[in-house]
Amino acid sequence: MDLSSEQMAELRVLADSRDVPAFVALRARIVLWSAEGRRRKDIAELAGVAPLTVDRCKARYAERGLAGLEDKRRGGPRTQVPPRVRARVIALTRMSPPADSGLSHWSTRTLADHLRLREGVSVSWHYVARVWREENLKPHRSGTFKISKDPGFAEKVADVVGLYLAPPGGAVVLSVDEKTQVQALDRTQPVLPVAFAVTEQRTHDYVRHGTTNLFAALNVTTGEVLGECKPNRNGASFLAFLKKAVEPHTGKEIHVVLDNLSTHTTPDVKAWLAKNPHVHFHFTPVGSSWLNQIEIWFGIITRQSIRRGTFSSVNVLVKQIRDYINSWNENAKPFTWTATADEILTKVRLVQTSVKKLVNNNSK
Repeated sequence: MDLSSEQMAELRVLADSRDVPAFVALRARIVLWSAEGRRRKDIAELAGVAPLTVDRCKARYAERGLAGLEDKRRGGPRTQVPPRVRARVIALTRMSPPADSGLSHWSTRTLADHLRLREGVSVSWHYVARVWREENLKPHRSGTFKISKDPGFAEKVADVVGLYLAPPGGAVVLSVDEKTQVQALDRTQPVLPVAFAVTEQRTHDYVRHGTTNLFAALNVTTGEVLGECKPNRNGASFLAFLKKAVEPHTGKEIHVVLDNLSTHTTPDVKAWLAKNPHVHFHFTPVGSSWLNQIEIWFGIITRQSIRRGTFSSVNVLVKQIRDYINSWNENAKPFTWTATADEILTKVRLVQTSVKKLVNNNSK
């Protein structure tokens, strides 16, 4: 029994749904098993039915589609929206809109319109919204991804993740990076503070008062952060900060996780490393700075302190960053890293496979 991927998706929704009668879910599984090439007697044994029932389910689906899996009602209250319509809403939501629709993604209204105009199914957008809430579907959201082309990707992931999950005994692991060009933005009007039942409000207009570069080192074990703002981001600034970051840990082996910026491998930095063999650099793969834990902290300080801040000068911005770091260190807690190297590599391989399939399909 040959079925399209769309038909298979609809049947899987029915088979796994808790909102349809058990006999409808069973019939959907029977058709799915048949489409997977299972033998008639094996399907009958799996479903606990007679072989003739398997034939009847397949024939009714071939004749009437999903409607053939339901029994004709002999009375009782009428279901407002049949289960097959719900399954169709879920299946469409999990797919991109048709190319000829011109849509980049579904909304509740465009999906309801599509069902009415293209498939003759009349449901309200309120119903679509309810199904999305119940199934936790969010087609309006989108994400980003980047596939690293670093030939040593797997080895570097294993190296860095190994430091997070099983750091060498007695050693210190520092996650280091720079947040560049942090802007000191000042609003042209005073910020209206939070009042009863009124949110904080600020004008759209702003004035730039310059920028600073935040150098930061996160102690992976304790969660403490050492930060320093500098007007320039170059090899000399990085080396000066690096010396300051490792100074409190004199006498210990120090492992530094950082990305592949050219400022991290200048001749001066290499010469200093040669004189300090207890300091070891561990580079994240090219294009994979998300593997560096300090990036998590940069996101936190941006959300909690910088993005909504109002700064009349760079000095004011620097002071707020310094105050935030001091406050953070009063109750510092390490991030809990749970992803193993194998889990990360598996996810990356899945993305690579999906991209290859898409490229191959588009080239046909």
